[in-house]
Amino acid sequence: MRHLYHYWFCPNSRKVRISLLEKSMDCQLILELPWKRRHEFLTLNPSGSVPVLVEDDDLILSGTSAICEYLEETGNLPNFLGKTPTIRGEVRRLSEWFDSKFYNEVTNLIINEKVMKGFLRRGNTQATNIRIAGQNIKHHLKYIEYLTDRRNWLAGSEFSYADISAAAQISCVDYFGDVPWNNFPLAKDWYARIKSRPSMQLILKDKIAGLTSASYYRDPDF
Repeated sequence: MRHLYHYWFCPNSRKVRISLLEKSMDCQLILELPWKRRHEFLTLNPSGSVPVLVEDDDLILSGTSAICEYLEETGNLPNFLGKTPTIRGEVRRLSEWFDSKFYNEVTNLIINEKVMKGFLRRGNTQATNIRIAGQNIKHHLKYIEYLTDRRNWLAGSEFSYADISAAAQISCVDYFGDVPWNNFPLAKDWYARIKSRPSMQLILKDKIAGLTSASYYRDPDF
């Protein structure tokens, strides 16, 4: 059986997990805490980051984009990249937006302050970063509203890696109740549709002992 090394609050890990679940591809999850820099894990991925996918034939893949592209080419349907070059370009553009821009401007700030520093005591917290993330997320939610007002899903008519990328990031932030949903009803409706999917419901069942989630975190109806 394939194995996926992941970490709960790693949005890239969540993206791959959602993809595997949507494609009904069995996978054994192995929790990896990247900051521990385990020698055995570093032999799999010298960068020390998750996710890392290990196939039955000992193929080792690291990097979210590489893993997702591999799953598209070798895995089960449905297709999440799109059927035409134009759609694939848009899916990749938006995936990069959320994997990189949203992560740097929102997710990373929240996780560093509330998990790495606040919960794991790996450094001194800086409230300024929480405020910055709170301002930044409004711009991203406004962009989601712009897209969903014109399309069924973020990149077009079909559910795609653009939606998976965005949901993976947002779910990490939403764990702490840091998404101002009431001010962005179109974005809230879009995310409710994703929360209702069986794949996302399994992701949202993750429980971190000692770290309480927002009351509505797992509820598709908020």
